[in-house]
Amino acid sequence: MLLIIDCGSSKVPYIEQMVDEYCDFKTVAFFDLTLEMADEANGLIFSGAPILITEMEIVKFTKHIEWIKEYKKPILGICFGHQLLGLIHGANGSRMKEDRDWQEIESYCESPLLDKFPIVFDMMEDHCESISTPPDFDLVASSDACVNEMMQHKSKPFFGVQFHPEVSGNLGSLLIENFVKLSIQTSSK
Repeated sequence: MLLIIDCGSSKVPYIEQMVDEYCDFKTVAFFDLTLEMADEANGLIFSGAPILITEMEIVKFTKHIEWIKEYKKPILGICFGHQLLGLIHGANGSRMKEDRDWQEIESYCESPLLDKFPIVFDMMEDHCESISTPPDFDLVASSDACVNEMMQHKSKPFFGVQFHPEVSGNLGSLLIENFVKLSIQTSSK
Protein backbone atom coordinates (compact mmCIF):
# COMPACT_ATOMS: atom_id res chain seq x y z
CA MET A 1 0.00 0.00 0.00
CA LEU A 2 1.28 3.45 -0.92
CA LEU A 3 0.48 6.55 1.08
CA ILE A 4 -0.35 9.65 -0.96
CA ILE A 5 0.13 12.81 1.09
CA ASP A 6 -2.24 15.50 -0.08
CA CYS A 7 -0.52 18.86 0.35
CA GLY A 8 -3.47 20.71 -1.19
CA SER A 9 -2.95 20.14 -4.92
CA SER A 10 -5.92 19.92 -7.28
CA LYS A 11 -3.89 17.24 -9.11
CA VAL A 12 -4.08 14.66 -6.27
CA PRO A 13 -6.94 12.73 -8.01
CA TYR A 14 -4.61 12.20 -10.98
CA ILE A 15 -1.90 10.77 -8.69
CA GLU A 16 -4.52 8.49 -7.11
CA GLN A 17 -5.74 7.35 -10.54
CA MET A 18 -2.20 6.45 -11.68
CA VAL A 19 -1.22 4.68 -8.44
CA ASP A 20 -4.53 2.77 -8.40
CA GLU A 21 -3.50 1.02 -11.64
CA TYR A 22 -0.58 -0.66 -9.84
CA CYS A 23 -1.35 -1.03 -6.13
CA ASP A 24 -3.58 -0.11 -3.20
CA PHE A 25 -3.21 3.35 -1.76
CA LYS A 26 -4.49 5.59 0.98
CA THR A 27 -4.61 9.38 0.76
CA VAL A 28 -4.02 11.46 3.87
CA ALA A 29 -3.94 15.22 4.38
CA PHE A 30 -0.42 16.58 4.99
CA PHE A 31 -0.92 17.62 8.61
CA ASP A 32 -2.70 14.33 9.42
CA LEU A 33 0.37 12.31 8.38
CA THR A 34 2.13 10.45 11.20
CA LEU A 35 5.28 8.35 11.31
CA GLU A 36 3.12 5.37 12.31
CA MET A 37 1.07 5.73 9.10
CA ALA A 38 4.24 6.06 7.05
CA ASP A 39 5.74 2.94 8.64
CA GLU A 40 2.70 0.89 7.57
CA ALA A 41 3.06 1.99 3.92
CA ASN A 42 5.42 0.67 1.24
CA GLY A 43 6.28 4.22 0.24
CA LEU A 44 5.14 7.85 0.28
CA ILE A 45 4.17 10.28 -2.47
CA PHE A 46 3.99 13.96 -1.48
CA SER A 47 1.81 16.00 -3.85
CA GLY A 48 2.23 19.53 -5.06
CA ALA A 49 0.54 22.45 -3.27
CA PRO A 50 -0.65 25.98 -4.00
CA ILE A 51 2.02 27.25 -1.58
CA LEU A 52 5.03 29.47 -2.27
CA ILE A 53 8.01 28.40 -0.17
CA THR A 54 9.65 31.81 -0.65
CA GLU A 55 6.61 33.78 0.55
CA MET A 56 5.41 31.95 3.65
CA GLU A 57 6.72 30.48 6.87
CA ILE A 58 7.56 26.99 5.65
CA VAL A 59 8.97 25.75 8.98
CA LYS A 60 5.60 24.36 10.13
CA PHE A 61 5.68 22.06 7.09
CA THR A 62 9.32 20.97 7.38
CA LYS A 63 9.06 20.40 11.14
CA HIS A 64 5.97 18.20 10.70
CA ILE A 65 7.85 15.73 8.51
CA GLU A 66 11.42 16.14 9.75
CA TRP A 67 11.37 12.43 10.67
CA ILE A 68 11.59 11.51 6.98
CA LYS A 69 15.36 12.12 7.20
CA GLU A 70 15.52 8.77 9.03
CA TYR A 71 12.84 7.06 6.93
CA LYS A 72 14.02 3.98 5.01
CA LYS A 73 11.21 3.40 2.50
CA PRO A 74 10.83 5.10 -0.91
CA ILE A 75 9.62 8.70 -1.08
CA LEU A 76 8.54 10.63 -4.17
CA GLY A 77 8.06 14.37 -3.83
CA ILE A 78 6.17 16.10 -6.66
CA CYS A 79 6.56 19.89 -7.09
CA PHE A 80 5.91 21.23 -3.56
CA GLY A 81 6.69 17.73 -2.24
CA HIS A 82 10.02 17.86 -4.13
CA GLN A 83 10.75 21.27 -2.64
CA LEU A 84 9.91 20.11 0.91
CA LEU A 85 12.11 17.03 0.54
CA GLY A 86 14.95 19.28 -0.57
CA LEU A 87 14.45 21.92 2.15
CA ILE A 88 14.50 19.24 4.88
CA HIS A 89 17.83 18.06 3.52
CA GLY A 90 19.44 21.51 3.26
CA ALA A 91 18.35 22.90 -0.14
CA ASN A 92 17.60 26.57 -0.70
CA GLY A 93 14.43 27.79 -2.39
CA SER A 94 14.23 30.61 -4.91
CA ARG A 95 11.76 32.35 -7.20
CA MET A 96 11.99 31.81 -10.93
CA LYS A 97 10.05 32.66 -14.05
CA GLU A 98 6.59 31.12 -13.97
CA ASP A 99 6.44 27.80 -15.84
CA ARG A 100 2.98 26.34 -16.53
CA ASP A 101 3.55 24.42 -19.75
CA TRP A 102 5.40 21.43 -21.19
CA GLN A 103 9.14 21.49 -20.67
CA GLU A 104 11.88 19.50 -22.38
CA ILE A 105 13.93 17.79 -19.66
CA GLU A 106 17.32 16.12 -19.98
CA SER A 107 18.54 13.39 -17.63
CA TYR A 108 22.21 13.23 -16.61
CA CYS A 109 22.41 10.00 -14.66
CA GLU A 110 20.54 6.75 -14.22
CA SER A 111 17.57 6.58 -11.92
CA PRO A 112 15.18 3.71 -11.23
CA LEU A 113 12.33 6.17 -11.80
CA LEU A 114 13.55 6.85 -15.35
CA ASP A 115 13.75 3.18 -16.34
CA LYS A 116 12.70 2.86 -20.03
CA PHE A 117 12.88 6.67 -20.49
CA PRO A 118 14.66 8.47 -23.32
CA ILE A 119 17.50 10.80 -22.24
CA VAL A 120 15.39 13.82 -23.23
CA PHE A 121 11.69 13.80 -22.37
CA ASP A 122 8.80 16.24 -21.95
CA MET A 123 6.85 16.80 -18.73
CA MET A 124 4.18 19.27 -17.65
CA GLU A 125 5.22 22.06 -15.27
CA ASP A 126 3.20 24.18 -12.85
CA HIS A 127 5.48 26.27 -10.63
CA CYS A 128 7.29 29.57 -10.16
CA GLU A 129 9.89 28.43 -7.63
CA SER A 130 12.76 25.98 -7.56
CA ILE A 131 15.26 24.52 -5.12
CA SER A 132 18.98 23.90 -5.16
CA THR A 133 20.18 20.29 -5.03
CA PRO A 134 20.75 19.33 -1.38
CA PRO A 135 24.18 17.95 -0.34
CA ASP A 136 23.06 14.29 0.02
CA PHE A 137 21.28 14.26 -3.35
CA ASP A 138 22.37 13.86 -6.96
CA LEU A 139 20.93 16.06 -9.68
CA VAL A 140 19.21 13.65 -12.10
CA ALA A 141 17.62 15.96 -14.68
CA SER A 142 17.37 19.62 -15.72
CA SER A 143 15.55 21.82 -18.19
CA ASP A 144 16.34 25.23 -19.65
CA ALA A 145 13.77 26.69 -17.25
CA CYS A 146 14.79 24.90 -14.02
CA VAL A 147 18.11 23.38 -12.96
CA ASN A 148 16.71 20.91 -10.41
CA GLU A 149 13.92 19.19 -12.33
CA MET A 150 14.71 15.86 -10.67
CA MET A 151 16.93 14.69 -7.85
CA GLN A 152 17.58 11.47 -5.95
CA HIS A 153 19.24 10.77 -2.62
CA LYS A 154 22.73 9.29 -2.84
CA SER A 155 21.97 6.33 -0.53
CA LYS A 156 18.21 6.25 0.21
CA PRO A 157 15.24 5.70 -2.13
CA PHE A 158 14.20 9.38 -1.98
CA PHE A 159 13.25 11.14 -5.22
CA GLY A 160 12.00 14.61 -6.05
CA VAL A 161 10.54 15.91 -9.32
CA GLN A 162 9.73 19.57 -9.92
CA PHE A 163 7.44 18.64 -12.82
CA HIS A 164 4.04 16.92 -12.59
CA PRO A 165 4.14 13.31 -13.84
CA GLU A 166 0.48 12.84 -12.89
CA VAL A 167 -0.60 15.14 -15.75
CA SER A 168 2.19 14.28 -18.21
CA GLY A 169 0.68 11.40 -20.16
CA ASN A 170 2.42 8.07 -20.81
CA LEU A 171 5.88 9.00 -19.55
CA GLY A 172 4.40 10.51 -16.39
CA SER A 173 2.48 7.30 -15.85
CA LEU A 174 5.68 5.29 -16.42
CA LEU A 175 7.53 7.34 -13.78
CA ILE A 176 4.75 6.64 -11.25
CA GLU A 177 4.73 2.95 -12.24
CA ASN A 178 8.52 2.79 -11.72
CA PHE A 179 8.13 4.36 -8.27
CA VAL A 180 5.37 1.90 -7.30
CA LYS A 181 7.50 -1.07 -8.47
CA LEU A 182 10.48 0.23 -6.49
CA SER A 183 8.28 0.67 -3.38
CA ILE A 184 6.95 -2.87 -3.63
CA GLN A 185 10.42 -4.36 -4.25
CA THR A 186 11.95 -2.41 -1.35
CA SER A 187 9.23 -3.47 1.08
CA SER A 188 9.54 -7.15 0.16
CA LYS A 189 13.23 -7.24 1.12
